[in-house]
Amino acid sequence: MSIIFRIVFVVAGAVTALFVARDALNFTIIQTFVAVLLVTAVVGAGSLWSMRRKT
Repeated sequence: MSIIFRIVFVVAGAVTALFVARDALNFTIIQTFVAVLLVTAVVGAGSLWSMRRKT
């Protein structure tokens, strides 16, 4: 489980670094928000994919 979290946070860190400087005080907060958005997007895409496959 920790490996999955690390992968998600590495991707979220890369995406966040495109928009916010790494030495900004709120970088970790924005990185966490982006990580939650990424997980939500993956879960939503998975549920939509499974609905499409059943019909």
